[in-house]
Amino acid sequence: MSHFNWTLYSGANYHILRTGCYPYMKYHCSKRAIQDLSMEDKFFRFLKVINLGLPMLFYGLAAIHLISHTELVHLPNGDRVPIYFLYAEDKGSMH
Repeated sequence: MSHFNWTLYSGANYHILRTGCYPYMKYHCSKRAIQDLSMEDKFFRFLKVINLGLPMLFYGLAAIHLISHTELVHLPNGDRVPIYFLYAEDKGSMH
């Protein structure tokens, strides 16, 4: 799925927009009310198919050289998963 709702146990809902960009996964997450995102999901899938995924392949290959920040997410089972960013997040930012 490319565009979908992700509802947490707390009741908060997020719209997730994601795509593969080899060797990474690119995503955008916005806290929003639940909506029917099926048309948008189909549209984004259609775009990926007609362009053969080439733009995201090139974006991912370029990202290998552009990524400058990594954070580790610690899972309950003790595993750690690296999350890569173009630049470090300003955690004190209000906007």
